[in-house]
Amino acid sequence: MLEKTQNHLWQLLWEYDPNGLIAVDSDLIIKLVNPAFCQLFNVEKNQIIGTLATEILGNIEHFKKVWETDEVIRGRETEYPQYHLYIREFIFPIKEENVIACIMTNITAEMERKKETDRIKAETVKKVNEVVDNQMKVAQEIAGLLGETTAETKISLLKIIEMVNQ
Repeated sequence: MLEKTQNHLWQLLWEYDPNGLIAVDSDLIIKLVNPAFCQLFNVEKNQIIGTLATEILGNIEHFKKVWETDEVIRGRETEYPQYHLYIREFIFPIKEENVIACIMTNITAEMERKKETDRIKAETVKKVNEVVDNQMKVAQEIAGLLGETTAETKISLLKIIEMVNQ
């Protein structure tokens, strides 16, 4: 009874986890996916189980590396442009089950905010540079005018001094 309850609990967690979950075997054949994965990649579970993961995910050399080195990859950010997705991946081997598991967190909104922030920063720097350049130009024009009027004043004063001395 306890085992049945635990299995049911795990099934519910699998079904309702908002992260995309995928398990592939050592040949990179898809064995399991959860509904969140299907939603992220706009696929049907029954259409992709048994297919090569590369058909959906493209280059997954990092999955192979996890299997070969028995190391875990934490927080790898991967872009899937064909799905307009940015994903943070947590990939780990489960040797006793002959699978590589991956937990995929959708960070698309976060990355789009970062891109927008970067764009605004670059635009702001450009505007600040334009303002400073314009101020320098005006300052140079003012300095030039002051120099001209100072020279004209000096000439006039020298003429007045010359007239007074005569």
